[in-house]
Amino acid sequence: MLALACGSFANAARADGDPASDVLATQSLFLPQDAGIPIAQQGQLTSLLQASASSGYPIRVAIIATKADLGSVTELWRQPQTYARFLEQELSLVYHGPLLVVMPGGYGFGQLNPPLPAGSSPLAGLRTPAAAAGLGTAALTAIERLATTAGHPTPIPPAVTVQTPTAGGADALPVIALLGGALLIGVAWTASLRARPRRFRRSKIPST
Repeated sequence: MLALACGSFANAARADGDPASDVLATQSLFLPQDAGIPIAQQGQLTSLLQASASSGYPIRVAIIATKADLGSVTELWRQPQTYARFLEQELSLVYHGPLLVVMPGGYGFGQLNPPLPAGSSPLAGLRTPAAAAGLGTAALTAIERLATTAGHPTPIPPAVTVQTPTAGGADALPVIALLGGALLIGVAWTASLRARPRRFRRSKIPST
């Protein structure tokens, strides 16, 4: 039944578009804009995937935040394992490695190498993301768990925040210097204008 279902969904996806399969054909992460994942955490995901690949465990990840992210296969909403198998079929011509799906309600994965014993799951016990707000953290934890299970432990990198300079910081000094210079120029210019009439009057006084 699952094979027939995936076959029908695959036909629909080819006709109407399946965003994740299009992106994962060439990239390691499908991250829709509506996922609401902070920039710092997006950087963590990218760094973790790169580190995992460098350690010998490349994996591709689809984060599904809303039903719209499924494109033409919205029937698979909140069915992460079925969707993972669907993606596995869609990517079979270009990719054969581990595949992780994270969506509200759980995880899905396929193509684990080596295959896991029947009934076992490396993601067992992980906290299930109940809403889109927790998908970033869930994906990081799941990637780390899968890489460790496969014998390629890769720790989650720290988040790097981008600080915005404040008006009172060192970055404000050039602005203050520029304003101060402009003020001095203005004062000098005003003084020169006041001095000109006096010189002009002196030049008009006839000599005796």
